[in-house]
Amino acid sequence: MTDSLPPLSLYVHLPWCVRKCPYCDFNSYRAESELPEAAYVDALLRDLDAERDAANGRKVQSIYVGGGTPSLFSGDAVARLLDGIRARVDLEPDAEITLEANPGVADAARFAAFREAGVNRLSIGVQSFRDAQLAALGRVHDGREAVRAVEAARRAGFADINVDLMYGLPDDSLEAATSDVRRAIALEPTHISWYQLTLEPGTAFHRRPPALPDDDTVLEIEAAGRDLLASAGYERYEVSAYAKPGHRCRHNLNYWQFGDYVGIGAGAHGKLTRARGEIERRAKARNPRTYVELAGTPAAAQIERVVGPDLVLELLMNALRLPEGVPVSLFEARTGRSIATIRDRIDAAVSRGWMVDDPDRLATTPRGLELLNDVLALFVPEPVARRA
Repeated sequence: MTDSLPPLSLYVHLPWCVRKCPYCDFNSYRAESELPEAAYVDALLRDLDAERDAANGRKVQSIYVGGGTPSLFSGDAVARLLDGIRARVDLEPDAEITLEANPGVADAARFAAFREAGVNRLSIGVQSFRDAQLAALGRVHDGREAVRAVEAARRAGFADINVDLMYGLPDDSLEAATSDVRRAIALEPTHISWYQLTLEPGTAFHRRPPALPDDDTVLEIEAAGRDLLASAGYERYEVSAYAKPGHRCRHNLNYWQFGDYVGIGAGAHGKLTRARGEIERRAKARNPRTYVELAGTPAAAQIERVVGPDLVLELLMNALRLPEGVPVSLFEARTGRSIATIRDRIDAAVSRGWMVDDPDRLATTPRGLELLNDVLALFVPEPVARRA
């Protein structure tokens, strides 16, 4: 049974921040008072108890603690959380355990406590090293604090460090944006996530858009940044992810390769493959107070099942973000469908120069990766005609 199921990961959501950033559409909330650490960790573990059957005998290969700003939690709370997880699920001996941290809300002592608790990968939300851009983004740190955070993580014993960077920021230019990339490279993290600022619905920036660089400038920034990262030894293995050899993020790769994951926490999402190949998506209650009340009960989760052509599109939306794509065998195993069912659409993408002509692999060309939305549009299921 377990041999036919995808790998399994665990996502844990800690939803509180010092303040809500104007570009953020994640399920996060400003921490108005002392965090309810004990009650929330209790709720997370009840939630995981209710999800344990989802493992179907599989070991958990990675844990990702995201938010929000998880580094607001104390080292003791993170230790109790991870100890509780270990008591409930079977972890791979070399499981990747990532925790997100923001400069300005965690110091070297707290980083050391996270490391002692079992976190072995730290993802630091730098976004920029430029003070004016950080202020425009609503961040609570400045450029010097960003540098100190990366240095403190290394002193705390973290060998695996990701730096989050954004480009296409208010008043951005080619020279200024690439200076951020150069400063990140100089800190020698093992991984850099470098992605474009987008104005997401429901955010303050979407309601009141800032002045952003034009498309031509953004394209110049993208090309120059990719060259800088490549020349420094960072391999681009996903649209926005660059890693030193041996340091790809295993947790995110599992998402992109359409693996399974359990999601616990307020607003957390999960994806599970059932015995007949059916995909089940679960979403937890978004409001933290409601979540704490309901965690561990059937009322805490909304369940949706994904089948057929929609399942194909979901896989491709993830897998084609990888420049190297995925084997056809993985496509067929994850969707339960023959590649022949979409061969005509693949041929259409190949004829446009958007996908490689390879019978054993699904992958975009460099041009197709730049036009990924256009590629995916070819695979949108046809609407089903209704009977009169």
